[in-house]
Amino acid sequence: MQAKLSTMFQSLRVRNYRLFATGQLIKLIGVWMMFIAQDWLVLELSDNSATALGVVTALQFTPVLLLTLLSGRLADRYDKRMLLFVANAFWTVLALAMSVLVLTGLVQLWHVFTFAALLGVANAVETPVRQAFVSELVGMPLLPNALSLNAAVFNSARIVGPAVAGLAIAAVDVGPVFLVTALSSIAPLVNVVRMRTDELHRKELPPVGERDQARVVDGLRYVARRPDILLPMLLMSVIGMSLFNFQLTLAALAKTVFQTGAASFGLFSTALAVGALVGALAGTGRRSRPSVWLVLGAAIGCASFGTLVGLAPAYWMVVSLLLPTGFFMVFFAQASNQRVQLGVDASFRGRVMALWVLVFLGTNPVGAPIIGWVAERFGAGASIWAGGLISLTAALLALAWQLRRSGARLRLRVLPMPRFYVVSPGAE
Repeated sequence: MQAKLSTMFQSLRVRNYRLFATGQLIKLIGVWMMFIAQDWLVLELSDNSATALGVVTALQFTPVLLLTLLSGRLADRYDKRMLLFVANAFWTVLALAMSVLVLTGLVQLWHVFTFAALLGVANAVETPVRQAFVSELVGMPLLPNALSLNAAVFNSARIVGPAVAGLAIAAVDVGPVFLVTALSSIAPLVNVVRMRTDELHRKELPPVGERDQARVVDGLRYVARRPDILLPMLLMSVIGMSLFNFQLTLAALAKTVFQTGAASFGLFSTALAVGALVGALAGTGRRSRPSVWLVLGAAIGCASFGTLVGLAPAYWMVVSLLLPTGFFMVFFAQASNQRVQLGVDASFRGRVMALWVLVFLGTNPVGAPIIGWVAERFGAGASIWAGGLISLTAALLALAWQLRRSGARLRLRVLPMPRFYVVSPGAE
């Protein structure tokens, strides 16, 4: 067990990564508290409108759709550490301004909309840079482990943040929650400054003239020539748009279907995050690039359980099903991320990871208003199971395409335990 734990957390032995992960954990706990408080505030200001929740989600992710590819170009041209500092400083100023509005009682719905859009700008710059920066913190040998720990940090915050936020909203309302978010965002600023630049695993920045050659379109062409990278990105774009809207759908499900309060909404998010944390830790022992079959299997599992969540008729069934849904959701996303990162050339890493962030987060502006409309018109459950069926269809089509392209066959083994496995051409 000691050896297993040592392997699972070995990236934390690197001081720069330890500072990075600690700062992210503190900030993300506050961020998830803010997400719960923001959704609850929108429902209060809009008379329980699921459409308003969809608009907020769309505004939050639209800048990702518009600016992420440009941010990836910045990541390939400039110091990623400095870019992270600037983006996080902008986030801190936003969070402080929003907390003042809420605490003083002056907040209106359009304030929340504006805050969500500006928050999206900060995320559009910070997320692709942060994704590309991980390889500089630990180097390529530890990159799979570090990426899995990143997901573990993210989902640990998803466990703690919503649970604390639900109790805090019930006890002291949403204002103090926004203030905690603002204070927690200072941690990554301090830790980025404390990093030792001479211990970073990075090449020297190219001369200014050569930096201008790092064009966005070259990154797109690079991905288009790489089917092994293109497939997980296309699959993520469909699943991200149609199913990864739990921030919106679970709030509507808790409040409009099961008639529960903020604490119960927090339990939904916590159950999803517990499964997600286990899914993230399941990938920490990975040392090589995940196979395409692992990615496809995880996508099918995620879509299947997501569909069942929308069809569940009882509150306790939803909580139970959110555990495996969270597991496969993160296991799929992490395996796809690792397949992309471990297969990309270092000179294109910033632009390729920007495209990854675009398909992972940037599809939300397209899907969120539609999902919100479906939830308001046909019920929150329908918005979840419909997204699950769309995702399942995409995953099965991707599986069929990959089987035909590779010439492999899918077989079912009954004993000693039922399981599907892939037989490569000639292996029979």
